[in-house]
Amino acid sequence: MKSIKDKIVWITGASSGIGEEIAYKLAEKGALLILSARRKEELERVKQNCIIKYEANAIVCPLDVADKNEVDRVYSILLKKLGKIDVLINNAGYGLTKEFVDYDITEAENMFRVNILGMMHITQKVAAHMIERNTGHIINVGSIAGKIATPKSAVYSSSKFAVIGFSNALRLELKDYDIKVTTVNPGPVDTSFFDSFDPDGSYLEKVKSFVLTPEEVAGKIVAVIGKNKREVNIPGIMEVAFRFYTLFPAVGDFLVRNVFDKK
Repeated sequence: MKSIKDKIVWITGASSGIGEEIAYKLAEKGALLILSARRKEELERVKQNCIIKYEANAIVCPLDVADKNEVDRVYSILLKKLGKIDVLINNAGYGLTKEFVDYDITEAENMFRVNILGMMHITQKVAAHMIERNTGHIINVGSIAGKIATPKSAVYSSSKFAVIGFSNALRLELKDYDIKVTTVNPGPVDTSFFDSFDPDGSYLEKVKSFVLTPEEVAGKIVAVIGKNKREVNIPGIMEVAFRFYTLFPAVGDFLVRNVFDKK
């Protein structure tokens, strides 16, 4: 994949934050965009921005990734209409911070349906199609939280650990079909994600020196399309922190508990 121009790219979680910025950067490069999320009115806003600013081609496909039947229906329509999907960017996801013993387990089930099970279902459909064509790129947006767990993020971190593990196995399975699989693991990003994850803002305050903008993350994601890149961890200091954590887990636990714990 030497150029993104005229490639068909399906973005989930495209109504705001990282997904919205990915759409703009791809629109600028001439991609044909499929924009999915639950909020149709917000998707229409993003689409109009893509058209006005970049004269881009964009299709709005409202979708709840946790709804298996809806995923099947939307995928079938897209394939009939477009004939192919060149790139899938699994960006949809959310998180909550809470002591695990205080969790309503239904909340955990819902988070896994969105963050991992819904992503797996879409990926299975698209990957089977890409195998037929012997080409494609699947990009799964994980999180540094899937590599370094922090207090009060047991459910969110475990869902992102699952994203990384799934991606690593899928990469090996699809290698012989010339299909690339990349995991992008951002640290904290200043988006509406934190409205639910960190309602009082105390977590963001503690990690403000590491906080990324949606534009920064989107830029890294778009830059990796078509490249044989296994994983992208940003910011760089978080990659260093993960390697330190792996080598010195006891010290890492102490630092994580004292730096990232929300009191």
